[in-house]
Amino acid sequence: MSEIRKDQKAILKKLGIEQLNQMQQDAEKAILSNSEVVLLSPTGTGKTLAFLLPIIAQLDPELNEIQVLILVPSRELAIQIEQVTREMGSGYKTNAVYGGKAGGKDKIEFRHPPAILIGTPGRVADHIRRENISVDFIKTLVLDEFDKSLEVGFQREMEEIMFSLTALKKKVLTSATQKLEIPEFVEIENPFELNYLDEKKPTLKLKIVESKANRKLETLVHLLGHVGDQNGIIFCNFKDTIQTVSDFLHKKKIRHDCFYGGLEQIDRETALIKFRNGTHKFLVATDLAARGIDVPELNFIIHYELPPREDEFIHRNGRTARMHSAGTAYILKEENENVKEFIEGIEIEKIQKNKEHVKSNWDTLYISGGRKDKISKGDIAGLFFKQGKLGKNELGIIELKQDCAFVSVPSSKSNQLVKDLNNSKLKKRKVRISRVD
Repeated sequence: MSEIRKDQKAILKKLGIEQLNQMQQDAEKAILSNSEVVLLSPTGTGKTLAFLLPIIAQLDPELNEIQVLILVPSRELAIQIEQVTREMGSGYKTNAVYGGKAGGKDKIEFRHPPAILIGTPGRVADHIRRENISVDFIKTLVLDEFDKSLEVGFQREMEEIMFSLTALKKKVLTSATQKLEIPEFVEIENPFELNYLDEKKPTLKLKIVESKANRKLETLVHLLGHVGDQNGIIFCNFKDTIQTVSDFLHKKKIRHDCFYGGLEQIDRETALIKFRNGTHKFLVATDLAARGIDVPELNFIIHYELPPREDEFIHRNGRTARMHSAGTAYILKEENENVKEFIEGIEIEKIQKNKEHVKSNWDTLYISGGRKDKISKGDIAGLFFKQGKLGKNELGIIELKQDCAFVSVPSSKSNQLVKDLNNSKLKKRKVRISRVD
């Protein structure tokens, strides 16, 4: 155990975390000492780190095979967990596989098998069928937000994967919902359960904003002016509604991005990057953004359309008022519109109309080099400080990917920076720099 503590101390220092929260401490003990663990904890409480730390501590450093499989319901969650694992700097190879990413790239990565494989059920099942990966040494399985995987139709693939994992010794299931029904095929017999869903929650305010009939778009614009200099997600039920809302916001010159399942993966990732770094304060999204995406603390969310079920309403609201922060969930409702039972009794908020919108002062630049080119965040910062002549507080968030990077810079200087820095050298490699619109 002393060696585990030593490894954990180094990892937490690298992540800039002084101490694990109580849920993470309890989860570590439970996962280290039990073969079946069910962890129930709200979105944003640190479940990923809670299961990764004890799992990494039990890996065999001499074994060059896949030892851990983490199944997730969405590409974004797979990417997020992969990013966290790499930032931990444990020394163990990690790969994420998911739809929308070329299967050929996965096969190249598998020439040197990762210790930890993260993936969506569909893509993982496909690799197992094609015998691209060996499952003979997978002793630990994590089903992260597994209830969501079943919701989006992965049951057949999950059954197939479970049947193939004959060497399993440990199963960890996580969820952010109380409605937990574990399917028989998971073969959980006597799990150790940790439930943090009933703990005192941060302050969430629920408010209804009424609009005149057929004037919802105008009311949305007024509401975005009302919230001021804050960031949030506007939830819609359908892709077509997102397009309608987005077109109207563009017409009103309100910067934003869209996020839904039909988008290309690169567009989804870029939308989240611009949302995280402050280029855009608003994200217009489907319920895909309700769970499993890496975004900053949200001041508010807006239900442009209410979801059909209360549990999805709760998950959407869970994107704001996370951990110890307060937040507001606004519900847009037309006059005389019938309300769903789960929003009855919520107070009506009067908003100030025609209030000027607070505009973002940041733009995002793309850099055509990343980790595989041995480029670091420090290299990028040095380029923008020295050759770009940015001040200390003028360089925003840098996100480093495997083959590229993104950096936020003041809007007033973005065009000049592209002109001055495009085709500069980073680690002896000439990189292209362009603005992401």
